[in-house]
Amino acid sequence: MKTFRFVLSLSITLALGIALNSKIGSIPPLGKFLSPFHGFWQNAENEIIDIESTSLDEKLTDSVNVYFDDLLIPHVFAENEKDLFFTQGYITAYHRLWQMEFQLYSAAGRLSEILGPKIGTTDLIEIDRGMRRIGLMYGAENSEELFKTEEPEVYEIIEAYTAGVNAYIESLAYKDYPIEYKLLDYTPEKWTPLKCFLLISNMNNMLSRGERDLEHTNALKKWGREVFDVLYPERPESIDPVIPIGTEFNFDPIVVEKPNVTFPLEFTDPIISKPNPDNGSNSFVVNGEKTANGKVILTNEPDLSLNLPSIWYVMHLNSPTINVMGATLPGGPGITIGFNDSIAWGNTNAKRDLVDWYYIQFKDEKRDEYLYNDNWVPTKKVIEEIKVKGSFSYFDTIVYTHHGPVVYDRNFNSRRTETLNLAMKWIAHEGSKEIKALYLGNKAQNYDEFVEAFSHFSGPPQNYSFASVSGDIALWVNGKFPVKWEEQGKFLMDGSNIDHEWKAYMPQSHNLHVKNPPRNFVSSANQHAADSLYPYYQYDYSFEHYRGRRINDRLRVMDNIEVKDMMNLQHDNFNYNASEALPMMLDSLDSASFTDLEWEYYNKLKNWDYFNGPERQAPTIYEVWWRKLNTKLWDEIDSADIAVYRPNWYNTIEILKKRPDFEMVDNKSTEVRESSGDLYRQTFKETITSLEEYLQKKEGNSLLWYTYKNTTIRHLLRINPFNKGKIKIGGNRSIVNAASSSHGPSWRMVVELGDGKVNAWGVYPGSQSGNPGNPLYGHMIEDWASGKYYKMLFETALSPKNEKIIHSITLKP
Repeated sequence: MKTFRFVLSLSITLALGIALNSKIGSIPPLGKFLSPFHGFWQNAENEIIDIESTSLDEKLTDSVNVYFDDLLIPHVFAENEKDLFFTQGYITAYHRLWQMEFQLYSAAGRLSEILGPKIGTTDLIEIDRGMRRIGLMYGAENSEELFKTEEPEVYEIIEAYTAGVNAYIESLAYKDYPIEYKLLDYTPEKWTPLKCFLLISNMNNMLSRGERDLEHTNALKKWGREVFDVLYPERPESIDPVIPIGTEFNFDPIVVEKPNVTFPLEFTDPIISKPNPDNGSNSFVVNGEKTANGKVILTNEPDLSLNLPSIWYVMHLNSPTINVMGATLPGGPGITIGFNDSIAWGNTNAKRDLVDWYYIQFKDEKRDEYLYNDNWVPTKKVIEEIKVKGSFSYFDTIVYTHHGPVVYDRNFNSRRTETLNLAMKWIAHEGSKEIKALYLGNKAQNYDEFVEAFSHFSGPPQNYSFASVSGDIALWVNGKFPVKWEEQGKFLMDGSNIDHEWKAYMPQSHNLHVKNPPRNFVSSANQHAADSLYPYYQYDYSFEHYRGRRINDRLRVMDNIEVKDMMNLQHDNFNYNASEALPMMLDSLDSASFTDLEWEYYNKLKNWDYFNGPERQAPTIYEVWWRKLNTKLWDEIDSADIAVYRPNWYNTIEILKKRPDFEMVDNKSTEVRESSGDLYRQTFKETITSLEEYLQKKEGNSLLWYTYKNTTIRHLLRINPFNKGKIKIGGNRSIVNAASSSHGPSWRMVVELGDGKVNAWGVYPGSQSGNPGNPLYGHMIEDWASGKYYKMLFETALSPKNEKIIHSITLKP
């Protein structure tokens, strides 16, 4: 056991002459921290699990048995649902309490409360202000109120989960606190049902807040419509959508006519930070016509930030009314992605623009009223107190309109103008019932019950894949979608004009879906949802153009599929982007003038089969060349004095192929007018120079892809010895195996169903325990990288005698 990982991470060699019980700067009180009986030493666990049976004074109705298997997955067996979800909260807190709380400090805009005003040059107060202004807590409060009034039975489940978390917190003394509390010198606070709803808001922030409305407005104003349409086309010529091309839609859509409107072209800069564009997922399901044994197989992997503690926590929940297993989000009840006795489900992010920005005109400087539909309408003002570690508070006034909070105003991101007031309208601000959807989905036994359960899922919109023991496969695009006219919300809109409002929401039955398609598989990977036959306007700036095409290419030709084949497809390293870009890049080079070194690099690329295997060199060379080419190509965008963004990789290739003399291809930093061929030749030479310099500095003198990419699983506090770096894994963003340097498959699941049975396998880059002092901390990472999966223990009854059970406890009333 690497017990002294703590010593390395915290530089415990800090001068012990410091007054041990005084706090200096960010250093915790060292007397408590270094105490062998109470301090960080208590977090070094000799046993991989040490939780004990206990009595919980009237908090339970009946006894609950919890069995931990050799992966530390808890199997919770309860006599009723309230006890079941109470125990889920209790056990999750045992392994992940600090993570549960820290992620919601971030979502609530409270980081400076525990970390102070700054970390290095990062202004945490401004980060907290931004989080509060986009309204995550606002949305969570609306959802909680909705459950209290409309879903009291499900709200009781949330309260039971909350009580379980609090029961665990109440059992802790300082010595039991996770190491991060001791490092940051604060204590766990009471859990509340609101925090469960804030967790959903946080997922919305990660997966549905992405948009480029203000950047689009900037680009349109700066370069004009013709250039804008070249840079950011809505629908490429070749797409392979989630719903198969040619699918008929048998309903009468709600029709909204595009009004004769003018978009307010106002420059905005700077822009608040966006979710990471690498957030995405893959899911694909094949039916018995495709498999060797006639059973259906479902796979799922959410491609998200690679963190320690891991995003997911795996559990098995069993009571007389439920038997379900899979990945949970620490902080909320139920299974998020998983399977039960009869069905399995997975999800991927359904790309759709659900955030719109409105230009607000206030009546005067008091901002008590704003113009809407030729009337002055009252605003609502909320004063936010941001407590800052160090005994002072920062106060921020947020103005609310019926559109939503005014995020940009004279007090926030107002560098360009003090008169720019922009309100944010976002589906996530409305009350929603995702927790009910998951609760019912965990219990669903067939397709109809699955459809009914996830009809309550509003966001973040997800492509829900489905498989059942009866052989059905299906996919539903679940979410709450406004009916928009063409380009509505693509640019900044006029907040005073009623014609710019959302007029209606799509009926849930009109959401895209397919059941048992003739091609015998369903799949989704964040690409376009449907072809142009779908009667509703669907837009997002960040549809994925590669992973979905590769998955569908493979599934069309695969037959006699076995579980291992589906696992292999999850690990597929084919670089579709390189296969489309590299041939034209190589063809442009003048090989007659090559040096020996240039021939060496050229041949490595020419002989490459486009697979980003971890020990290949060509992926490294291509990655550097492609990025240098993009930097040269889009220098006008990168150097613009306003917020704009580069075209996506797919459209970049389309421009280079079809418009090699497009005005932006020319590098404005030189006097010569360059074509795309000139840029290829310049950047090829620059790539070789850059990589040769890299080799001189690098130990091992190697261009191996995995060492250059350096996929790293990072602790949430970025404490280096708590991280796991140089993971030997291939792939990259826009590859099915989407492991980039910091993002990738955060949970891989494969489920086989048929003959009344369910078999499942899973793995993720981390461990059940969030404690860096646990012997199993991060123990699944190498297996995750190499393609190994663990068979899930899924039984309707368990006992301590089962060979896979390493520990068991009983929680008693």
